[in-house]
Amino acid sequence: MVYISNKKKKGKVVVGMSGGVDSSVAAYLLKEHGYDVIGVTMQIWQDETHEIQETNGGCCGLSAVDDARRVAEQIGIPYYVMNFKAPFKEKVIDYFISEYEAGRTPNPCIACNRYVKWEYLLQRSLEIGADYIATGHYARIQKLDNGRYTLRKSVTEEKDQTYALYNLTQEQLSRTLMPIGEYSKAEVREIAQKAGLSIASKPDSQDICFVPDGKYGDFILNNSTKNILSGNFVDTKGNILGQHKGIVHYTVGQRKGLGIAAGERLYVLEIRNETNEVVLGEDNRLWTRHIIVKNFNWMSTANLQKEISVIAKIRYNHRGAKAILRKMDDNYVECIFEEPQRAPTPGQALVCYQGDYVVGGGIIISRIEV
Repeated sequence: MVYISNKKKKGKVVVGMSGGVDSSVAAYLLKEHGYDVIGVTMQIWQDETHEIQETNGGCCGLSAVDDARRVAEQIGIPYYVMNFKAPFKEKVIDYFISEYEAGRTPNPCIACNRYVKWEYLLQRSLEIGADYIATGHYARIQKLDNGRYTLRKSVTEEKDQTYALYNLTQEQLSRTLMPIGEYSKAEVREIAQKAGLSIASKPDSQDICFVPDGKYGDFILNNSTKNILSGNFVDTKGNILGQHKGIVHYTVGQRKGLGIAAGERLYVLEIRNETNEVVLGEDNRLWTRHIIVKNFNWMSTANLQKEISVIAKIRYNHRGAKAILRKMDDNYVECIFEEPQRAPTPGQALVCYQGDYVVGGGIIISRIEV
């Protein structure tokens, strides 16, 4: 492990500091490498009591602010808290709720990255004279020979976070630094310990920051403006199997918590928002080679003129599988896997790679059964 101090100033960078070890070390490394560093924590939690903010604030709660401020003092950089509550509610919380109401399963971290951590933070940072923003994500940014910027996987595969960053624009990538992508987690903690940072042993944050107990359905029921109604569980032929407690409680591929007594194991195959039905069936109905994706964000290439071979991931913890990517039109792409994949889920992202590099990604809208 090598990190070299270079005190020649390289520009001003605003580092998004969550109070965790990764973003703290990102700020430390950038200062050591000669950048004029400013630490910022984004205040995103809504107008709850002090106790709820402390409990539910996740990476941006009150304790996170205290930890980030303490690290900034140790590093010797200015530190500020910026209010992003309104865009976080609109772009992340409201999006999360509306997607579940529509029968889809969103990834709110992807929305937060694209529209809050980058769009709003970058805009505010440029307004105060910064040249770059930086984060503690395990990913790398590289400018290719074709002039485009793309993401490259972290050196440590198990911590790689490129999946959740596929939707960044070329402008955002050109203005972003990600120093942590060159290190393993163990190396990052070692750097923090050697630098004497108070958060060197702090555990990683888990779950969605605004739903820390993981009870997504309950959160939506408490925050939705719509009346979430119970409805029918049905089989693939339309036969009623029982009653569900509201479509926001279910996702494609789910087996637990259905409350249905049947001779075989049943899984959620489809969620029909229009009829308020949840379709159940056997596991073999979840597998497919063919999915349709919308709003594809091209990263390593400006556009797709013909089909290309990729390794495609259908969810964050998916290992990835060989596939062919074909453009259908300006809005839709089809992905055909070499081998069937289980439960590609509407609302989740398909992210495609060639080697370590991100080709791009989009939102899964449907699957064609085997």
